[in-house]
Amino acid sequence: MIVYLDGSFIDHAEARVPVDDRGFLFADGLYEVIRVYGGRPFLAEPHTDRLRRGLAAIRIDAGAAHGLIDIAHRLLEENGLVDADAIVYIQITRGVAPRKHAFPEPGTRPTVYVTTKPHARPANESFTDGVAAITVPDTRWGRCDIKSIALLPNVLANQQAKEAGAFEALFVREGVLIEGSHSNLAAIIDGEIVTYPECNYILGGITRRFVLDLARESGIPVREAPIFLDRMDDVDELFLTGTTTEVMPITRLDGRPLGDGRPGAIARRLQLAYSEVAVRSLAAPT
Repeated sequence: MIVYLDGSFIDHAEARVPVDDRGFLFADGLYEVIRVYGGRPFLAEPHTDRLRRGLAAIRIDAGAAHGLIDIAHRLLEENGLVDADAIVYIQITRGVAPRKHAFPEPGTRPTVYVTTKPHARPANESFTDGVAAITVPDTRWGRCDIKSIALLPNVLANQQAKEAGAFEALFVREGVLIEGSHSNLAAIIDGEIVTYPECNYILGGITRRFVLDLARESGIPVREAPIFLDRMDDVDELFLTGTTTEVMPITRLDGRPLGDGRPGAIARRLQLAYSEVAVRSLAAPT
């Protein structure tokens, strides 16, 4: 596999990052994942815009994000993925410097790492039958809107879900369902989509925003408001959104069926709408 590292396209086996890189020492960096359908990056511009906003928020020179889409296209070509479903992974850290908590000297070059790999759409049974989720306390830091590579709470939560035989762990803060360990969350209550307001407690998901726009275009009302865990009897449907999960219905929560235990009509409707737009994107020029 060919990867991009600090200006060079090299074999993955030859890629090396110094042990003094601040991403390794402090998790001092950001990442982004872009979905690719048929060799074409999907929603690439919103993803790179979010990356630039994140870089500005943690005070890394946004110039490090220059030319990323061109790099992605070349990697897709180099790795034989020009007609494939894949993902592009981008990681930018503050760079290599002696280990001190304060920022390194001005002029320290950020480390930029980009990879591509094949990635099939979620298993058909997950789309048609839905998935299980568990709830866990939200132990993350207060800037979840920054897509930081410091993901230990997410890793621990997702491992807990895996050990419980579930697909996702849903973070709960003060009795409110916030989002998943690697996805955003929405509920259907009385025919309306309800999702936690975009703020520092959730990642402003690119797919989340895209699906909410699809819903509005389809005449489905959307409201940003809390989803209370102790009022799940009011919830008709629950689903995840994400770059790799797309629109994923949740049919079991904490070991119990949600509603009738089957994906609801609105989630299925949004799945279809998402798929139609993704397929149409294949005909668009690169």
